[in-house]
Amino acid sequence: MPTFQYEAMDNTGLEVKDTIDAASEQEAQSKIREKGFFVTKIAEKGRAKKTKETAKTKGGAKTQADGKKKPPPKKKKGAGGFSIGGVSGKKLCTFTRQLSTLQDAGLPILRSLRILEGQLKPGPLKGSLVGVIDDIESGSTLSEAMSKQPKAFDNLYVNMVKAGEAGGALEVILQRLAEFKERSESLKRKVKGAMIYPCAVITVATLIVGFIMYYIIPKFKKIFDDFGTELPGITVVLIQCSDSVVNYWYLGPVIPFALWLMIKIIKKNKTGAYIVDWISLKIPLLGLIFRKSIIARTCRTLGTLVASGVPILEALAITRDTAGNAVFYKAYEHIIAAIREGESMAVPLRETRTVDEIVVNMVDVGEETGALDTMLYKVSDVFDEEVGVLVEGLVNLLEPLMVVILGLIVGFIVIALFMPLIKLLNDLS
Repeated sequence: MPTFQYEAMDNTGLEVKDTIDAASEQEAQSKIREKGFFVTKIAEKGRAKKTKETAKTKGGAKTQADGKKKPPPKKKKGAGGFSIGGVSGKKLCTFTRQLSTLQDAGLPILRSLRILEGQLKPGPLKGSLVGVIDDIESGSTLSEAMSKQPKAFDNLYVNMVKAGEAGGALEVILQRLAEFKERSESLKRKVKGAMIYPCAVITVATLIVGFIMYYIIPKFKKIFDDFGTELPGITVVLIQCSDSVVNYWYLGPVIPFALWLMIKIIKKNKTGAYIVDWISLKIPLLGLIFRKSIIARTCRTLGTLVASGVPILEALAITRDTAGNAVFYKAYEHIIAAIREGESMAVPLRETRTVDEIVVNMVDVGEETGALDTMLYKVSDVFDEEVGVLVEGLVNLLEPLMVVILGLIVGFIVIALFMPLIKLLNDLS
């Protein structure tokens, strides 16, 4: 029976080199997988030895003559993952689900990654995946290789994979990660989908009013000037607004961009970021949506990390970094400091006053019963539903509000234009 020499990785990510007897290479790979190893390289021992001896015999003279060894094989072009932009959440979500399915089927990690890399179109994710494959072939673990591709895999992703490797349950962790990504993307799609209609209506209405102010009102102004009629105050205001639009139309796109840039610059400072995020949480209705969506996301993140076996302090640090809000960042820093001093999580969480009382009570119960991850999942599910209801309510509120505002604008324009026309007709008659 042939003997196969192989290199593999065990569940902790350490490299293993050994030999195994099997009738074929496929049988050898199956036996190695049964041991809990991921095969990275395999070859028949006799064939490999024969190849080396043949190469030594044929190429010995040439090697001695020029004193050089054969250069190592070059990395694939594109290794290192150079690309413009980051990986979209939707693509990463699909990739994670596919990788989870392949791992659940028992394929070696390298083969799974090569299959997924082969079916991807050129882009940031494909480039990052090439870099991951090359690093694993060089002896790195999957988590180490992914940590070198921050455009595609963030701290949450890397630490969960690391926990899966350490616990020997990578396929289970990838399944949880895929579910987490899918739920997050579902919430984003729900919010974005609900805001498409009001944003489209506001944009179209702004363009129509801008067109009237830029092209129509100046023509009426010329008519009024030609007749020399005295204009009422409402018409004077309308003409002044039209003149401002004609003379300073470029401020329309400049002002929003300047405000966005100013907020970005302010948020570079730690204090400025805290003030901006605190104000955003205090905006009526919108602030409530922001706060509940952050609570839902952070609870789901923390629950997923705890369920995956990540230590609580490390899980809290990762959740803190993925909160996306300086107020919640500071709150999680307070919780981390309190836990280091020996306190439970519920007490400092209540002191931060960033979450509802129900969240604190659920966390308290989760710590007492040893089911913190389950309680955090339930909290995130509840708040996901509340965010959906709030977004739907906001859209329902915006529709009549936009109708009223547009009616007032159109009514103002019509009255302002027709009042001098009626006076002019009365004077002529």
